[in-house]
Amino acid sequence: MSTGSSKLIILDRDGVINEDRDNYVKSADEWVPLPGSLEAIALLNQAGYQIAIATNQSGLSRGYFTINDLHAIHSKMEVLLKPFGGHIDSIFFCPHQDAHQCECRKPAPGLMKEIALRYKKINSAELLAGIPIVGDSLRDLLAGVALGAASHLVLTGKGQKTMAKGGLPEGTQIHADLLAFANTLLENKV
Repeated sequence: MSTGSSKLIILDRDGVINEDRDNYVKSADEWVPLPGSLEAIALLNQAGYQIAIATNQSGLSRGYFTINDLHAIHSKMEVLLKPFGGHIDSIFFCPHQDAHQCECRKPAPGLMKEIALRYKKINSAELLAGIPIVGDSLRDLLAGVALGAASHLVLTGKGQKTMAKGGLPEGTQIHADLLAFANTLLENKV
């Protein structure tokens, strides 16, 4: 499954694709897509991009939801994407809390390394060189930038607070939402 680096995009989930919740998205019923996000994924798919999701899901280890609940959430996302002609190629998640100090919880780059290995992006020191990573929080962006990804902040979810705090990785591009990111990318302005 080796593809050119320009054909992979890594997305955070909560706050980028769907509404974020302070008390976690715990069920398929609580998973609500953000306006334009499903269309954005479909547009990117139709342009030949593979979509990988990298998401922290500490609610698993906290006991707020089960792995079956998480699968149901992701199944709902796939079902809702189909009418638009979109799909998700892979989903990588970290079930741990910050206290576990694992390598997969963003901002640590563990999930990004797994994505690089899955997509055979292992030909340089910067495993994800130039691949866009789209998130609404600094931890999303730092995880990808550590491996050379190009950072893109969306202002949905926690995005406005993240932008206001500052300290974004150098070169971070800012977009109103996932659809604005997709349109900019497809117009070759990214």
